[in-house]
Amino acid sequence: MTEGLERPADEESSPPAEDDEGSADGDDLGEPGPPLDHRAPFYVGFVGGLGALAAIWLGLHVQAVGSTLMLVVVALFLAAGLNPAVEFFERHGMRRSYAVLTVILAFVLALTLFVVAIAPVIADQVAALSKNVPQWLDELQHNRDIQRLDEQYDVINKVKDYVAKGDLVGRLFGGAVGVGLAVLGALLNAFIIIVLTLYFLSSLDKVKAALLSLAPASRRERVSKISDRVLHGVGGYVSGAFIVAVCAGLSSLVFLFIAGLGQYAVALAFVVALLDVIPMIGATIGAVIVSAIAFATDWKIGVACVIFYVVYQQIENYVIYPRVMSKSVDVPGAVTVIAALIGAALFGVVGALMAIPTAAAILMIVREVWIRRQDER
Repeated sequence: MTEGLERPADEESSPPAEDDEGSADGDDLGEPGPPLDHRAPFYVGFVGGLGALAAIWLGLHVQAVGSTLMLVVVALFLAAGLNPAVEFFERHGMRRSYAVLTVILAFVLALTLFVVAIAPVIADQVAALSKNVPQWLDELQHNRDIQRLDEQYDVINKVKDYVAKGDLVGRLFGGAVGVGLAVLGALLNAFIIIVLTLYFLSSLDKVKAALLSLAPASRRERVSKISDRVLHGVGGYVSGAFIVAVCAGLSSLVFLFIAGLGQYAVALAFVVALLDVIPMIGATIGAVIVSAIAFATDWKIGVACVIFYVVYQQIENYVIYPRVMSKSVDVPGAVTVIAALIGAALFGVVGALMAIPTAAAILMIVREVWIRRQDER
């Protein structure tokens, strides 16, 4: 019985069989260890450092093309502002391609008429203003407070010399070559913006469809409705701001002719309309500029200007603006101020112009997505 339980001698001396061919050759590398701990300090620091370097690299390259991106953003806002006009023609039976072409041609025609008809008048009136500035500065010297400041800093003589020499524009842009390059750059930027605006208007539906395809199919309908509402609000704000600025410019033009500043009326009305587009402070700056020139001409006209702009600001704030913007955006006053300050600090005047519709779009998304989700919990 003991012989049946004993193992043969050849089995005891034979080595164990190996399943792995490499191990049989003596190349056994051992069992693989556990995977790397993704919460280990070294791993987190290394991956985080790579992410920070990638973010810095991306930020530097975005900053390098910042001017180009700004043109794209301006074109997007212009396309959003002109889209209501395109939709108006579409509702009256016109194809979108023809509606886009009609709106763009009307926009370019209006801009051309302005440059051809009004720009020379503005240039002549600006030249007349520059000629009268030394005289107005002489009159300011009779003020005691101004005399003290002038004695300390010699401000008035410096301003008079700067204006009298007539090369203010050349100094600002670096001489004749600088002026030519600035004008050429402005024309090139305007051409790029017009082309991009035309492209965005004509392919707006395709762009929206392409962006919506990135959303999950279960949420695509809701994302489409929210994006349509955001686009409608931004477009309403852009077109509404243009209408409000035109109202400010036309009312200033009529008032200045009646008040006796007809020789500067077109230029000053254009300044008021241009500045009125800037949120919060634009209208006030325009009123201060016009009132200062009116006081330098005649104190009675200056008082009339102050009264007119105080009354007009109330009408614009409580009558014109609410009615024009009733179908566009709804932004609280504090958010408007903060958004305009941040936009101006980041991108200057263009940033201030785009700050309010951007803030409105963000608020709308937060209300429809984040707050509604929080309410459902």
